[in-house]
Amino acid sequence: MSSFNIGLDGYISSSQIRQKQLTDALKTNALKTKEFQASNFDVSEEDAADLNTPDLVCLSHLRWDFVYQRPQHLLSRCASQRKTFFIEEPIFESSASWRLETSRRECGVWVVVPHLPKGMNQEMVSAMLQTLIDELFEEYSIAAPILWYYTPIALSFTEQLEACCVVYDCMDELSAFKGASKTLREWEAKLFKRADVVFTGGQSLYEAKQHQHANLHAFPSSIDVAHFAQAKSITVDPPDQACIVHPRLGFYGVIDERMNLELVDGIAEARPDWQLVFIGPVAKIDLDSLPQRPNLYYLGSKSYQELPHYIANWDVALLPFALNESTQFISPTKTPEYLAAGKPVVSTSIRDVIRPYGQEGFVHIADRLEDFIEKIELAMQQGQPEHVDAFLAQMSWDQTWAGMMQQVETVILNSRRISNV
Repeated sequence: MSSFNIGLDGYISSSQIRQKQLTDALKTNALKTKEFQASNFDVSEEDAADLNTPDLVCLSHLRWDFVYQRPQHLLSRCASQRKTFFIEEPIFESSASWRLETSRRECGVWVVVPHLPKGMNQEMVSAMLQTLIDELFEEYSIAAPILWYYTPIALSFTEQLEACCVVYDCMDELSAFKGASKTLREWEAKLFKRADVVFTGGQSLYEAKQHQHANLHAFPSSIDVAHFAQAKSITVDPPDQACIVHPRLGFYGVIDERMNLELVDGIAEARPDWQLVFIGPVAKIDLDSLPQRPNLYYLGSKSYQELPHYIANWDVALLPFALNESTQFISPTKTPEYLAAGKPVVSTSIRDVIRPYGQEGFVHIADRLEDFIEKIELAMQQGQPEHVDAFLAQMSWDQTWAGMMQQVETVILNSRRISNV
């Protein structure tokens, strides 16, 4: 792990400082306070020799260690091919210093976390981040990388960067999420103009965005079948789940404003003999708002490696999402994961679950409490439908990543051809 620190003294004493003066001062100070060296970056000679493979720098609204999902699946594969950086949103602290914390994960991805002082206005935050990112590029010899955006707001401090390809992987309609920045739509419009290629995390999101960019492609979230298929042969329960009797209904994922808590509470009340198990962090909602009943269990966050061990001993897997603005375009990665684990699935009518999983007969769909309970009973009786494995064999994160990179490489090659004319 490495970091460098930059002090504020003498540079930010008034909100009246003009943007250019602030940026120049920050850059000067940054160049004087180098506390990490490129030698900290462990790159093999073979990798260093491949100068034709551009680095990839990802700008994300998500934390790498929060929940293992689409960015982690894709970028861990990317890291086997090129230097890969994952830059998170800043953490604000009471300290007057500001710095980048960099650490390399086992998969090879470099996770970069900005630490900034509290109390800065957005103009100052963007200027600090721009300086820190410029310094990162210099120290790690990053030149004209693939810039891969998950959050359009990151454009506010990366517009100065040169790139061989700009990618917007639009995995969610972030503007519809609770607490979303009011400027997010404006920044997304700017990112659409700058992006060379745009991907969407589901078919419904593709349909909503398809007229906003000429080079837009749907790449729904995929699955590591072998990982979740482990659940079919696991018999030992994790200790914190072993004491829960059957039948068990399970959900894993972030528990937030997208969860239909009224539906969850209704199921637990109507069927006290059913045990509902929830795995994952609670975010953006008050913990006191979670239904509390003797047959409701909140087991907290679990690692990606642990998930098959919990799913293995569920009777039915649930997708009890609310039908609201925040879920209009979601494409739950857990849908194929549940199926690969061999579990029957019951979901509310999320569009990207209905198509294709509901239409194929792989997932039971219901919204009203009575109907949802009826579908759970049916799922327990029928088990998992046939032909699921054959369907899932057509989708993998390896295939998704290869398809994305084919689009990126086409952009880069076309750009080189034009520059050589």
